[in-house]
Amino acid sequence: MPVREHSSGTLALRRLLRGFEHFHDCFFEGNSQLYERLVSEGQSPRILVIACSDSRSDPALLTEAQPGDLFVIRNVAALVPAYERPTGVPKGTSAAIEFGIRALEVDHIIVLGHSHCGGIRFLAERRARKDGFEFLPDWVAVAGDLVDTMENLASEADEAERLRWLEKSAVGLSVRNLQSFPWIADRIRAGRLALHGWHFDLQHGQLQAMDGTSGRFSAVPAGELPAPACGCCEGLMELVAQ
Repeated sequence: MPVREHSSGTLALRRLLRGFEHFHDCFFEGNSQLYERLVSEGQSPRILVIACSDSRSDPALLTEAQPGDLFVIRNVAALVPAYERPTGVPKGTSAAIEFGIRALEVDHIIVLGHSHCGGIRFLAERRARKDGFEFLPDWVAVAGDLVDTMENLASEADEAERLRWLEKSAVGLSVRNLQSFPWIADRIRAGRLALHGWHFDLQHGQLQAMDGTSGRFSAVPAGELPAPACGCCEGLMELVAQ
């Protein structure tokens, strides 16, 4: 079936192509030395970001990162399953994490959650949902144990507060699950890797970082370096200060 010429999807696609033309003419050509270096020397990002697939929360856009700055993994709700030994079953998120750590040898991993996350809402409503999804229920079940705790929160907490709690707790869970990977734990103990849990508030444009001791999130003041959730934090200042 031919695509309708004036459908909203077609117009959006045309906007992307115009955007690429602008990128090529203004950014690529204007930064040819950067791309020549990235081709000749390869990539060497110092930071790995695990972010949500949500179209409203792009880590490179939020941080004004340049090409080559970030190695980015995106999936529904920015979840990290606990380490499992290889079984012959493909594991996309774990494979990407392994590449970032063992091939690129990044210094930092940031788990970046966000407010109004559809994946987290799906998790919160999983007992009532009957949408016919095939893969999504199993994926968000990575954080399934958190729902029981959320449902036991004080009754005065409204739905929005409960969902924010679940979003941030899922970030904390992913940070904890990262430490179950042996080659991540080894690098943390050696002082070669730091883990960070961040949460971006779409509504208020606020970035919060997780405290590794209390698990609480607090706003990141402009230009200040948040303490890591686990491990050292040297070398992260350039990203935070942008």
